[in-house]
Amino acid sequence: MATVGTAPTERYAPPAQPRASAPPRQRPGPPDAPAQPHAPTTLISSVQRAMRLLEAVAGHEHGTTAKHLARETRLALPTAYHLLRTLVHEGYLRRDKGLFFLGEAAGRLSSGVAAQKRRSTIAEALARWRDSIGVPVYYALYREGEIEVMCVSDTPGNPAVEEWADFRETGHAHAIGQCLLSQLDEDARRDHLDRYPVQAITPYTVSDNGTLLRRLDRMRRMEPVIERQEYALGTVCAAIPITVGTTAATMAISLPHDQADQLIPAARTLQDEVGRLFGTLAVSISI
Repeated sequence: MATVGTAPTERYAPPAQPRASAPPRQRPGPPDAPAQPHAPTTLISSVQRAMRLLEAVAGHEHGTTAKHLARETRLALPTAYHLLRTLVHEGYLRRDKGLFFLGEAAGRLSSGVAAQKRRSTIAEALARWRDSIGVPVYYALYREGEIEVMCVSDTPGNPAVEEWADFRETGHAHAIGQCLLSQLDEDARRDHLDRYPVQAITPYTVSDNGTLLRRLDRMRRMEPVIERQEYALGTVCAAIPITVGTTAATMAISLPHDQADQLIPAARTLQDEVGRLFGTLAVSISI
C-alpha cells in the first residue's frame, strides 16, 4: 500500500479499501420454545382448584380423605394437601381424624345464597302484584324490636310513598307500622311505644299512645289495616297482616288520596294473591 513517503517513480496504486469487519458472532441461544396457547389472564388456577376441592368435599356428607379428594379432582397430591390446609386455615373446611368436612365459612356462604334466593322470591312476587294491581307494593317485618321495610316495588307512574319521616320511629302513623304492631302482644306494643312514642306527623295522625293501643286492640286478626293521610298528606295506605310462627310481617299498598275509593278493593286483591302464594312466602319469611 502506498504511503505519504513513497518515491514518485513508483506507479500509483489506488488505496486498498478497508475490509469490512464481520459482525460479531452471536452465542447460540436456547431453541425457540413452541408457541403456547394464551390462557385467559383473568383466571387464577389456584382458585379454580380450591373451588373444585370445596365442591368435592360438599359431596361427601361424612367427610373424605385428602387422597380421595386429589383423585376425584385430578390434582397432584401435594397440590391438594397445600390447598386443603389453606382452606382449613380460612375456615372453609375443617379436618377431623384425617377427614375433611365443610367449615363454618362455607356454611355462611351457603346461608347467604339461600337468603338471596328468599329475597328474590319475595321481590318477584311484589313486582308481579305491582303490575297486576297497578299500585306500589311494600313488604315489611317486625324484627328485634324494629319496623323494617325489606322491599318496595313501584314504577315511575305509580311511585312509592316518600319516606320523609323515619319509618321506624313513626310506626304509629302508617299502615305498615300499625299492622305490625297489631300482631304483637300488649307488652311488646308498649315496649315499642316507650321507645317510639306517638307524635304528630300530620293533622290526621293518632293523638296519643292510649288511643293507638285501643285502636290496635280493635283490629281484627285477618283484616287489612287502613290508614288515610296519617303519615303523608295526599296518600292512603292499606296493609295485610301476615303472621308466620312468631314473625310479624305485612304486605302493603299505597294510593293517592284522590283514588281512595280503590284502596279497599286493591287491598282485597292483594290479600287474595298473598293467600295463593302463602306457602312459598311463609318459607321465605320465617327462615
